[in-house]
This record gives sequence, C-alpha cells and structure tokens, in this order.
Amino acid sequence: MFLKKLVPIIICTFYSFPSFAQLPQDSRRAGGIAVIPLTANTTQVFYEQNPVLITQEQGQRYAVFGIPLSTPLGTVTLTTNANPIQIDIKPYAYAEQRLTVKNQDYVNPNQEQLDRYAREAKEQNDIYSSFNPSTWTTFPNFIRPTAGKFSNSFGRKRFFNGEERAPHSGLDIPAPVGQKVIAPADGIVVQTGNYFFNGNTVLVDHGQGLISMFCHLSKINVEKGQHIRQGEQLGLVGNTGRVTGAHLHWGMSLNNARVDPQLFIK
Repeated sequence: MFLKKLVPIIICTFYSFPSFAQLPQDSRRAGGIAVIPLTANTTQVFYEQNPVLITQEQGQRYAVFGIPLSTPLGTVTLTTNANPIQIDIKPYAYAEQRLTVKNQDYVNPNQEQLDRYAREAKEQNDIYSSFNPSTWTTFPNFIRPTAGKFSNSFGRKRFFNGEERAPHSGLDIPAPVGQKVIAPADGIVVQTGNYFFNGNTVLVDHGQGLISMFCHLSKINVEKGQHIRQGEQLGLVGNTGRVTGAHLHWGMSLNNARVDPQLFIK
C-alpha cells in the first residue's frame, strides 16, 4: 500500500491555528499532541501500524496524534499512504509528587490484587487500542467535566510512601464528594466498573481512538453502550480506589497514548 521509496516531510514544531479552530493545542512533548496539516494526497496516517485520528477544519485536513508519555526526545515517524511525517519531540519538565497512602494494599498489592489489576488493565487497554468511526466531521469542542481548579498533575513522577511508580497519566480536579461529573463531548459509554486503583470508573469513546476516562467516582449514572451528549451527567465525584482525597481523575487517550487533557480545553 505504501511507496517503496519514502521521502520524509519535516513538520514545524508548532503550528499557528486560526481562532475558530476547535482542534486541541499543539504541544510536541511526551504526553502531548501533534496537530499536523496534511497534504491533499494524504488520506491515511499510522503510528506503529495503528491508525491516527484525522479531522477537517475550514477545508484543511489534519492528523491529530497523541504522543505517548514514554516517548524519548528526538524524532518520531508517522507512516502514511503517501510520504512519512516526522515529529520532533521536545523536552518538557513534569513535576514530582510524593504521596502518603494509608492503605498499604494500594502501595504493595498482594498477588490476588495484582491479578485483579492485570485483568482490569487488559480490559482498559483493549478499549484504548480500539479505533471506531466518529460521528463528527469537525473535531469536537471539549468542555470541563467538573468544576474545580486544574492541578498540575498530568505527567507527574509519583512516589507512594517513598516508592516510585509510573507517571500520572491523567488530570486531577479536586472537588467535593457528590459534585456532578459531565461528558466533555459527545460519545458512547464503552465501559463502567469498579477498578482496584481507579475506583468507580466510566470510559467514553468519542471516535477514532479518542477515549476519555473518569475515575474515583462516588456514583455512576450511565450504562455501557449508552450514547451520551456533551454536558450530560456521567456520575458524581468521589474518593473510591487509590486516592488521598476526593477528586476527579480525568484521563484522555489518543491512538492508545495517554495525553494531557488540558490540551483539549480552550
């Protein structure tokens, strides 16, 4: 399907969009997003053989690529049905966070708990790696899922009781238990459940590999398979799972890469 001899196209690190654009912010860092204008003959874009979201704004088509948090500095290459695209990954200083968790099960789980986590992680990863058609023609305009100040939590290197864990892959919004959590954009509820680390959780598929996740809820108000409109209630803020206080964990996954949810908000 691809040409045998490929000539790389170097895309600028930042691209200036007109004010009407609903596209996410372009931030080419690990955990960020690359918004790439496409040539007329580029109709398919792939990263590691998986499709990348394509949308259109005012007659111009764009690839919207989620950059995995584990991506090292340097160049990432996307393949297409035409010429490959190279993305320059720039350094970004994420913060560190040291937390004290009273329940030791969430710091050093036993084998039964680890087995449960493995099952739940596979269930979630199967959803993150899915790529379903979108019902929109232009990129959806995202709104905040709940009221509260955004913490600088995405990408933080975390230490629980002094032990290092994986970087934080979502955005924490401190809020009181019982506060409404709404859908930031239209989508389909693809999973609900109570998970070991995430507590009561809802996952919403917005199309083309764009998945949102809402964790630690005190109550879930939707069901799997339900079509949800922007602003409709998903559940209530809580403190279920591994938490040190009531808050909403809002995660965004794009082409199976966890990316900074703040980049979707204007």
